[in-house]
Amino acid sequence: MRHLTLTQRLSAVFAVLLLACSGVSVWLQVNASTRHEQEIVQRLSSGLAEHIAGTAELMDVSGWRPGAVRALFDKLMAVNPSVELYLLSNDGRIVGNAAPEGHVKRDRVDLAPVRRYLSGAPLPVLGDDPRNAAVRKVFSAAALRVDGKDAGYVYVVLQGEAHDALVADLSANSALRVALLTMGIAALLCLAMGLIAFRLITRPLRALTQTVRNFDGDGELAASLMADTARDARGDEITVLRVAFAQMGQRIAEQWRELTRQDQQRRDLVANISHDLRTPLTSLHGYLETLRVKDESLSPADRRRYLDIALGQSSKVGRLAQELFELARLESGLVQPELEAFALPDLVQDVLQKFELAAEARRQRLAVEIPQAVPAVRADLGMIERVLTNLLDNAIRHNPPGTQITVRLLAAPGAVQVEVSDTGTGIPASLRAGLFARSPAPLRTAHESGGLGLIIVQRMLQLHGSEIRMADGEPGAVFRFALAIA
Repeated sequence: MRHLTLTQRLSAVFAVLLLACSGVSVWLQVNASTRHEQEIVQRLSSGLAEHIAGTAELMDVSGWRPGAVRALFDKLMAVNPSVELYLLSNDGRIVGNAAPEGHVKRDRVDLAPVRRYLSGAPLPVLGDDPRNAAVRKVFSAAALRVDGKDAGYVYVVLQGEAHDALVADLSANSALRVALLTMGIAALLCLAMGLIAFRLITRPLRALTQTVRNFDGDGELAASLMADTARDARGDEITVLRVAFAQMGQRIAEQWRELTRQDQQRRDLVANISHDLRTPLTSLHGYLETLRVKDESLSPADRRRYLDIALGQSSKVGRLAQELFELARLESGLVQPELEAFALPDLVQDVLQKFELAAEARRQRLAVEIPQAVPAVRADLGMIERVLTNLLDNAIRHNPPGTQITVRLLAAPGAVQVEVSDTGTGIPASLRAGLFARSPAPLRTAHESGGLGLIIVQRMLQLHGSEIRMADGEPGAVFRFALAIA
């Protein structure tokens, strides 16, 4: 049965059980029918032995009368050949019978069933058969009394050898075959109905099996299965299994789509980073090659200008490589924030001081708005410093002269909200959707940077259970995030 389907296994088990139950049912039915027949025969003949004992003088004071016994036995067995008459002594010995020579196999009959019969025990009561030591049969019995004394018993076997011979002959006739055929047909009908029932019961399971085989990860089959299950409120085990598979299929489909999206973002990131690296490397290579070829003809001022340009391009490559390395570490899952309580206003002031000269060089203004009482926050000090540094660096590098850049701290339920805003040109609405995605192409179109700084900011804040958002409807660009208070 190793290669059978579940429906076939259930059908085979059902067939075996049906055959076993049919066999047991036949045995019980035959046994019950036999006992019923025995009880009827014993009830109908309950007065036979008593009548014989009262009407026939089978013995007198001198003992048994063999002639009378033989004559009575012959008459009785001529009227009813199925009965067999015996005379028993008080101790159960057979002292008289009409059996042919050699047919009697016992010389004694157990009197315990006889006493139960005479005492009115429930019928049928089975006793010894003198002609067959292997079976017990129904009987009729009565006590013989002579001059008021117990002289023995009249013992009549009601289903004797003639009855057994007739039953053996009938067992091979058409009536028994018809009965067995009828029972066989009934068993076959039950088997057919059972197999149909199993097929109907397992149809949802087969449908689920086919759905599992056809599952391709797109989620459409799981969604249709969930819709079908939602209409089925039976709540049986197969329905529960269908719901569980539908939920699992939807999760797999979502995860597959997310993996596909992330893989595409990774491809875009590699392509865009390759472009961003190629531009400064090409420029760096070009100026270094110019210095080597025209070294003798260049003036000191031109040589210095070329070197400054090459150094600037080298700095861009180094900064981009550092951001890539940092992003890889954050996405590897190996970096976890070391939480500690610290004063956020002090950190903001320290970060602003680092950018004062850069803002003055681009003729920009830095401002800070901090309430009187700001609770301490619990976060990784180094990561939050990097978050503020990246946001201020982007605001300074991507905005024109005259822009004001402001850092605000605002109270929020259970947290402190940090806002970095500017009065520059802002970021177009069409580019905001992919602002914090892996692909830095939108930022490269809007600005000169590859956009990895904002991606790093997003990853660091996610490690803190926070998210960075860009506000809508504000002049310039406004970035907000919250930190839990200590």
